[in-house]
Amino acid sequence: MTSALNVVPETTDISTGVKDAEAMAKGLENALADTYRLIFRTHATHWNVEGPLFYSVHNLTETQYQNLFDAADDIAERIRALGQLAPSTLSSIVANSVIQDDEAPASAGDACEALAADHERVAHRLHALIKIAGEHGDPVTEDMATERAAFHEKAAWMLRSIAKT
Repeated sequence: MTSALNVVPETTDISTGVKDAEAMAKGLENALADTYRLIFRTHATHWNVEGPLFYSVHNLTETQYQNLFDAADDIAERIRALGQLAPSTLSSIVANSVIQDDEAPASAGDACEALAADHERVAHRLHALIKIAGEHGDPVTEDMATERAAFHEKAAWMLRSIAKT
């Protein structure tokens, strides 16, 4: 094997003015974990929704999980830009997320309500990350977290609007 294939990823020091890159990366790791768990829950709803709301919920959840998937890459790349390693195990994703699995199938309305509550939980954690990023001199993470919080707040509103009876 050539030496190029033997390079093992490692953390690196950065000097961009971020006061505690490791703490910022930990907050982003939590955001990434929540994003991945929410991708799966959203996708599961997309696959399994039935009834009169099928078309609306199916299309909305597709748009949302595609956004979440793109965001996961951006969040992981921000962790790397901070000189830290992005998570590389599913167990770390599960351990660092506030999103929980539903064990039983749910009606379209209940699934939308559950997803809305998940989006709110994630937005709440992102609000905390925004504050911490400001305190640590990390405007890039602050902007990213603000953008992601806005997405989650809008997603919760849309899901709840569909679920109204």
